[in-house]
Amino acid sequence: MRASAYPSLYQINTRVYLEELGNELHRMATLDDVPDSLLDHLAEMGFEWVWFLGVWQTGVASRAVSRSNPEWLAQYAQVLPDLLEDDICGSPYAIREYRVHEDFGGDEALAALRGRLAERGLDLMLDFVPNHVALDHAWVDRHPEFFLHADAGLLAHEPQNYRPVVTAQGDAILAHGRDPFFPGWPDTFQLNYRHRGLRQAMIAELAGVADRCDGLRCDMAMLLLPEVFRRTWGDLSAPVDGSAPVDDPFWPEAVTAIRRRRLDFVFMAEVYWGLEYELQQQGFDYTYDKRHYDRLKARDAAGVRGHLRADLSFQRRSARFLENHDESRAADAFPHGLHQAAAILTFLVPGLRLFHEGQFEGRVVHVPMHLGRRPVEPVDEVLGRFYARLVACLRERSELRNGDWRLLECTPAWHDNSTSEQFVAFAWTGDAGRRTLVVVNYGPERGQCFVAHAFGELGSQRYTIRDLMGDASYERSREELSDGALYIDLPAWGFNVFDVSRTVEG
Repeated sequence: MRASAYPSLYQINTRVYLEELGNELHRMATLDDVPDSLLDHLAEMGFEWVWFLGVWQTGVASRAVSRSNPEWLAQYAQVLPDLLEDDICGSPYAIREYRVHEDFGGDEALAALRGRLAERGLDLMLDFVPNHVALDHAWVDRHPEFFLHADAGLLAHEPQNYRPVVTAQGDAILAHGRDPFFPGWPDTFQLNYRHRGLRQAMIAELAGVADRCDGLRCDMAMLLLPEVFRRTWGDLSAPVDGSAPVDDPFWPEAVTAIRRRRLDFVFMAEVYWGLEYELQQQGFDYTYDKRHYDRLKARDAAGVRGHLRADLSFQRRSARFLENHDESRAADAFPHGLHQAAAILTFLVPGLRLFHEGQFEGRVVHVPMHLGRRPVEPVDEVLGRFYARLVACLRERSELRNGDWRLLECTPAWHDNSTSEQFVAFAWTGDAGRRTLVVVNYGPERGQCFVAHAFGELGSQRYTIRDLMGDASYERSREELSDGALYIDLPAWGFNVFDVSRTVEG
């Protein structure tokens, strides 16, 4: 059994990290070179998971697309004005084979790294990309029936979504992987989940990957849902070999197969479009919580409160983030002040806490996945000190990882003062009544409110309230409290993370 009900995960872009490590070593770095000091530091910070993003073998054909697509090249040049062709390594989500990339040291280097992580109590998360594969995946030649096929007319009408290929079974036109709202990804081919043989092959791949880690982040997991798949592909999804199409959900079958082998294996889904709960019901331990992120980014305090009223069984399986490799850097999307308030409301609520390498340092440049190098950026010391205290709270306050959580109501401090609508407040209670009270003024102006039930059940004459993210400390008597409500006055985007303790009276 893992240590925390609400664990923390640290995401590392493997390609970029090893490129920078290699610069320090003056040679190509592999996973064997990941220093013990980094792993020690992550364990000391209280992380329980490390996600090494993009470790699998990619291919020449998909990389060639990455190096020739005009739209992508323009994006790269904005990130790296001194761009070199060697910087374009191809997307790690165009996977040719589920073995560790030869540049990273292969499967043996990953196994050794996993062992070093385990020695420190750290679990390893890797990627699984179920929707598509690289252009030069072996199945394109050996099992073209595993893919979605088109005819010459469709290729002429939508050349961006299809590509002619030559296979061992003859010429074919295959679909590029995509979701229903965007053109195809031209460095990939789309797998057909209505084909029974493909499903069996993917479960076998999944089992092989699961043997090499402790959990998987499943890319665009909602694309495999039968209703989404049929909406995206329509009649094209009928198997080309004439076999009977399969329309049962894939994930329950796949998750059950892995759990027969590894009962404690963890699945995390990248999922959007309000389909999080459905994937939780299909077996995922955690699902991306993009709705929470979007409401924070929109500066919508009421929307954040509404989202946090969801059933706790849903929230505890939500993966909360302020950035990841697909989103803008938090330091770019959220101005100073707002950034810190959004982080409090992201990482101190129930769920898995997902942090992205570079977030603590205040990096602002979002690096495309096709690149293996990123620009040098200055370190934001102020943001670094904030995150150090926040992570220390998560590490040192056991109730934040295993306690009982409750959303609290904020009422007006006086008549006609509507600023209470800007506030979000909640409390965590742990063993022996240990209590952490979090209050955030998630609004653009100074605000005041009363936080109801801030002290739980009043059982003392006096309380000490100490701000864990600052230096303030207060004493409050029972007479100063109105039915356990606490008066709060905070500036725009201000916050308090209080340790609430009963004062021992002599």
